Amino acid sequence: MDFKLKALTKSLWVFHAACSPCNNCDIEILDLLTPRHDVERFGIVLVGSIRHADVLLVTGVPNYKTKERLKKLYSQTPQPCLVVAVGNCACGRIMFRESYNSPCNVDEIVPVSLYIPGCPPKPEAIIDGVVKLISKLKTKC
Repeated sequence: MDFKLKALTKSLWVFHAACSPCNNCDIEILDLLTPRHDVERFGIVLVGSIRHADVLLVTGVPNYKTKERLKKLYSQTPQPCLVVAVGNCACGRIMFRESYNSPCNVDEIVPVSLYIPGCPPKPEAIIDGVVKLISKLKTKC
């Protein structure tokens, strides 16, 4: 297990799961990949298949349809899998808490490793959160 966690500190492959977001968080995540922030130089890469991912990045509020899909996605990831909730909606359903179509928080569906709040969070905040997550993994190894 320690070998797998140590490997996660070198290169994170990320799969983005959009659970009915407003797309503001998604735009900020795409901004991370532009030359201005260029997170690929740190080994962080968006992948197209959940089976190749180390990190499940969740944005938006889970509803009844996306709840089951999020469970299925998490079950298909190679373990250990880190889950990162990006944005206020994914962190706690802020303005959708009393909505009829929002049954629960992301952390009630899958175990969340990192919360990055903000509406939307700036790319610098997302990078800072990932750096803290990697340093936390290094202390576990």
